[in-house]
Amino acid sequence: MSGVDALLVAAGGAVGAPLRYLADRAVQGRHDAAFPFGTLAVNVAGSALLAFLAALPAGEGVAALAGTGFCGALTTYSTFGYETLRLAESGARLPAVLNLAGNVAAGLAAGGAGLLLARLLAG
Repeated sequence: MSGVDALLVAAGGAVGAPLRYLADRAVQGRHDAAFPFGTLAVNVAGSALLAFLAALPAGEGVAALAGTGFCGALTTYSTFGYETLRLAESGARLPAVLNLAGNVAAGLAAGGAGLLLARLLAG
């Protein structure tokens, strides 16, 4: 990775991280539940966007800025893991399992949709 690529990753992350926070709070604020809907939403959206970007004929700079930087900061594996464990430890085992399965299944489905959309648009 070159110095320019590192700066592109940092720039993408500087946009993706606060957007993740704001999106998470906006989604979670609409639900009066302990289930982490906000984290699920950003992980699914980021999976779709990353697959879409990866399928396009974009250069390394775009991949660094939008893929690694933006999508990497938008999505959050650590928060997903923490929230799943928090649910399980609080006795909410079914929501913990649903969070686990939902993030994986919806993330894969969103990634597939992003890939398909990119292929359709590329012709």
